[in-house]
Amino acid sequence: MTELPESPVVVTGATGRLGGRVARRLAERGVPLRLLVRSPERAPKLPGATAVRGGYGDHDAILRGLSGAETVFMVSASESADRLSQHRAFVDAAAEAGVQHLVYVSFFGAAPDAAFTLARDHFHTEEHIRAGGIAHTFLRDNFYAELVPDLMGEDGVIRGPAGQGRTAFVAQDDIADAAAAILTRPADHAGNTYDLTGPESLTLDEAAAILSDVLGRTVTYRPETVEEAYASRAPYGVPRWQLDAWVSTYTAIAAGQLDGVSNAVPRLTGHPATPLADVIRTTRGPDQR
Repeated sequence: MTELPESPVVVTGATGRLGGRVARRLAERGVPLRLLVRSPERAPKLPGATAVRGGYGDHDAILRGLSGAETVFMVSASESADRLSQHRAFVDAAAEAGVQHLVYVSFFGAAPDAAFTLARDHFHTEEHIRAGGIAHTFLRDNFYAELVPDLMGEDGVIRGPAGQGRTAFVAQDDIADAAAAILTRPADHAGNTYDLTGPESLTLDEAAAILSDVLGRTVTYRPETVEEAYASRAPYGVPRWQLDAWVSTYTAIAAGQLDGVSNAVPRLTGHPATPLADVIRTTRGPDQR
C-alpha cells in the first residue's frame, strides 16, 4: 500500500482544467489537499480538500496558503507579459514558507532560446527553482491534445508556419495521472525532469486528417509563411508578446522542437499514452458538440 503524505499537498490552479484534474485524482487516493486559488468559491468540492485564497502575485496570501505544506503542485500562471516575474515571486514565497518539494508544470523543450517564446519563460522558471534550493520535479508537457481543434478556423482550416514539423500532442488526463503518481510519492522523483508526450508525433496534415475523421467534417492544414501568420493574426489586436507566442507555436513545430515521443507517461502511470484521436473523440466528437 502506498504511504500517503502526512501534510497536505498544495495544488495551484485547481479551478483550471489541469489543476482540477490533478486535485480530483489526489482526492480519490485519499491525499489531504489544500487548493490554492484566486477564487475559493470556484474551487472543486473534494473530500479532504480545503480551498484557500492566493494569487501568484499576492506574497502574504501565498505565505499563508503554503504554511506547513511540504509538497506543492505549481501550475504555470495565466499567460501574460509578466508571467515569469509572477513565477519567481511564487517560488521565492514557497522557499520562505518552508516548502520542501515543488512539482512544476513546464513545457517540452524549455530552453533560453526556444522557438516558442513562452517556453523560454518556463526555462527561466526552472532555473529559478533550481537556484532556490527546493527539491523539484519538472513536468515538460508537449502541446495539449485537447487544444488541437482550437487551431482550426470556422472554415475547418488550420493555418500556420509549421511546415511538415511534428508534434507529440499529449492528453491532459495523462499529465494529471503522471502528476498524481509523482505527488503521492514525491521523494521518489526529486531532481527529475519528465517529458510528457502522446504516443505518436504528428504533422499538422496528419492532425487535420484525425480531426476530419473524428469530427465528421473536412479539416485541412494550410501552411503560412511567418509574415503571413503575423498578418493574419494582427486584426485580433493582441499585445505583441501574445502575437509572438501564437506564431512561435508553429515555428517551434517547424523547427522540430515539439517532435519526439517519450515513455514517461506509461512509465509513471502504468498505462499507454492516449492517442490524439481518442482525446478528440472524448472531448469534441460529433456527439459532444
